[in-house]
Amino acid sequence: MKETPAEPAVEADAAEADDLTPEQLAAQWEEEKPPAAGALANAASSLVVLGVGIAAVVLSVAMGLGTPASPQPGLWPFIISCVMVALGLFQLIAGRHNRDAEKFTRMSTAPLTGLVTLAAMVALMPLIGFELPALVLCVIWMRFLGGETWRATLVVSASVVIAFYGIFVLALGTSIPHLF
Repeated sequence: MKETPAEPAVEADAAEADDLTPEQLAAQWEEEKPPAAGALANAASSLVVLGVGIAAVVLSVAMGLGTPASPQPGLWPFIISCVMVALGLFQLIAGRHNRDAEKFTRMSTAPLTGLVTLAAMVALMPLIGFELPALVLCVIWMRFLGGETWRATLVVSASVVIAFYGIFVLALGTSIPHLF
């Protein structure tokens, strides 16, 4: 394996980190962390959680709640949505003074990218089966969100799809939409 110039520096940093005391390591992490978010960013993120929670409450009520003895499909989503609303309100009120929250950066879009690609996979599955959307999802998540190498990305993504096909289509015989 050919050694790149960056590898010795990484090894030197790792060896240097092994020599640090816990206090020195904590101080180093404190210096390297992203800048803190302000009150506006804390309020905005709280409002997003609150909005998603309220929308989920409405959708779960539309699905029907039933009773604890005879639950309908919307009962558990309703309970979780109420918890989201409560946590969003708590964060909106008490979180204004939180100084641990990080400022939004380019990496802040990673969860949104993950959510959008997952929604796209769910939308495409009934149309073209799960194999191709799952493969694309794994590639995007591993390569672009996880920063894995192309080799690892392709091997693991193909393995995941093959394993899911083997488990859910061949072994369990589920009615999941599939191409083959």
